[in-house]
Amino acid sequence: MEKTIEQIHREALEEIESARDAEDVKSISIKYLGRKGAVTQFLRNVSNLPAQIRPEAGKKANETKKDLDALFKKTLMHLESSSRETDDRIDVSLPGRVTPRGSLHPITQINQKICDIFIRLGFDVAEGPEVETDYYNFEALNIPQNHPARDMQDTFYISNAIVLRTHTSPTQPRIMEKQRPPVRIVAPGKVYRCDSDLTHTPMFHQVEGLLVDRNISFGDLKGILTTFVHQMFDPETGLRFRPSYFPFTEPSAEVDIRCVICKGSGCRVCSNTGWLEVLGSGMVHPAVFENVGYDTTRYSGFAFGMGVERIAMLKYGIDDIRKYFENDLRFLRQF
Repeated sequence: MEKTIEQIHREALEEIESARDAEDVKSISIKYLGRKGAVTQFLRNVSNLPAQIRPEAGKKANETKKDLDALFKKTLMHLESSSRETDDRIDVSLPGRVTPRGSLHPITQINQKICDIFIRLGFDVAEGPEVETDYYNFEALNIPQNHPARDMQDTFYISNAIVLRTHTSPTQPRIMEKQRPPVRIVAPGKVYRCDSDLTHTPMFHQVEGLLVDRNISFGDLKGILTTFVHQMFDPETGLRFRPSYFPFTEPSAEVDIRCVICKGSGCRVCSNTGWLEVLGSGMVHPAVFENVGYDTTRYSGFAFGMGVERIAMLKYGIDDIRKYFENDLRFLRQF
């Protein structure tokens, strides 16, 4: 036994301190605690020592073996943990990965754009319930029971007195009952009708507009809607007002724009007329004012309404309304 156990212990500690990685620690562990390691060999040869020092030498050798074994394991665990942390660190030289993000639905985008245009023109945004009373949906708008105009709208009835609103027009009397003129509002929202085909769905979106004040004329209506059309499409878009009928306006007019596909030359989309209908409008009927207590000798106003899907189809050149509700990401990502 050329070295004492203290010398072996001291040399092992010095080598562990100089270890650079886990492989070095494993080699040192084998060198001292392996089958042919220095501590193992010392323990095997303790019986060759003089009898008086044999017990103390054996005790110190076992303590050294235990201490070194714990130290090797602790050092190895620390080095392996440091190695994993190094491997997991972010390499800032790598190109970044874009996080997938959603976007607003095209109907929502057009709805917001419509409202933004009218907000810039001085209108406020108002909302009403989708489950509506028969009174506000029909009677307050000059459509009493058994009126032929009710046949113009295939209504979802919840009960005799409760319906799913067929238009956002009920917001008009609701607001006018609470507010004295002047009134300038647009009312966006969902509406419901029993209809489903290439250009209609049972649920769709409308934006209703109302302006009431002193000395409001049809000329004001034309000016507001012309501004809207030019801002929604482009300043070169032509439009026309065509006489029509709505029970809550008199006189009433449909608003058409030059076909955005063929620019007025005639195509399948516009049925070769060169024109596309975009909204309905008119001067508020005196009966509607009387239902909310407005003095028809002092106040006048106009109203208009449009389908958001219709505007979106014209804006984006879409010929099938069902595409907006099929949730096909290949379609939606284009917007």
